[in-house]
Amino acid sequence: MLPQYDICCKIFEENGLELTEKIYERLDIYADFLVKTNEVMNLTAITEPMEVFIKHFTDSILITKYVDFSDGMKAVDVGTGAGFPLLPVKIYKPQLEITLLDGNNKRIKFLSELCEKLELEAECIHERAELLARKEEYREKYDIATARAVSAMPVLSEYCMPFVKKGGIFCAMKGPTEDISVAENAIKLLGGKLEEDISYELNGEKRRIVKIRKISDISPKYPRASGRIKSKPL
Repeated sequence: MLPQYDICCKIFEENGLELTEKIYERLDIYADFLVKTNEVMNLTAITEPMEVFIKHFTDSILITKYVDFSDGMKAVDVGTGAGFPLLPVKIYKPQLEITLLDGNNKRIKFLSELCEKLELEAECIHERAELLARKEEYREKYDIATARAVSAMPVLSEYCMPFVKKGGIFCAMKGPTEDISVAENAIKLLGGKLEEDISYELNGEKRRIVKIRKISDISPKYPRASGRIKSKPL
């Protein structure tokens, strides 16, 4: 169970967000199912109710302040894990069309069941990102790709940028100290351009969002095989 509604409302308000009762109810269902499932499956190290609300839900939804998630847009979450950040964003912006992608089938089954509980439509796909991005129906089809991952920016960009259509955005949630300049070559080769490197705080902790704009179509040689992406970053 999440903290009381009024406490959660105050946290959202402090961060420039609005929490309705419907959103709160869905986030509460999410938190409960996440923590219960985590007892038998490794989904998160964060299970205390207040921390779940701040570090998972508020952190995820905060990206809507910096990235335009207009109704009807299509977004893909690459390496989604337990659904962060895109499933909380979908709860906050229900008209968004989302795809949750992960290479772990147990996580995808968890997310499929969770979406049913939340009464939200989402495409949940078990597949490796570098393979799915080569399929015509997914390649350069999304307005936004999101990732909340520890991989270095050159590696993460090659997994995510092939999903983004020209004019779209790759939104990476990164650590505050990572040197993004090492990804300049990768971003250029993948048809992108650094648009914004945004730093902010959540509950006194530093956060960062890196926005890459897709300015040209991607070469058919990308993404490469996973082993090459990791061993020979662009």
